[in-house]
Amino acid sequence: MTRRTGLRIGSLAKASGVSRDALRYYERRGLLPRAPRSEGGFREYDARAVERVRFIKQAQAHGLTLGEIRDLVSYKADVGRGRCRYVRDLLARKLTELEARQRELDTFCGTLRDYLRLCDRALEQRTEVECPVVDNLGRARAR
Repeated sequence: MTRRTGLRIGSLAKASGVSRDALRYYERRGLLPRAPRSEGGFREYDARAVERVRFIKQAQAHGLTLGEIRDLVSYKADVGRGRCRYVRDLLARKLTELEARQRELDTFCGTLRDYLRLCDRALEQRTEVECPVVDNLGRARAR
């Protein structure tokens, strides 16, 4: 009897917090290396697969596309300086995009703070008052 050393897909799914279907999809898209099969035909992933899947999910959550992530983790890409230069350029582009998005989010946060102050002032009044934010947004839409 051969001793199993890899993680089966169910164990990897549980350990990494993604579904079995997602793992199969990642494998088809080249995000995960093809898992060797056991004598019974089951996929057997090595322990590093858990960290790779967690990286994939974290990178997705921060705006990287699956194609970009595949390029970062692919075994098939160039090696050495060429690969490093490619990864560096991808990260620089993504950082520029995220910094622009952060500026947009900072601006929107400022707008929300202004609206919050309007609501607070309206709620401090003793008389019944319409919500100034809804009123303001309603006028902007009517124009």
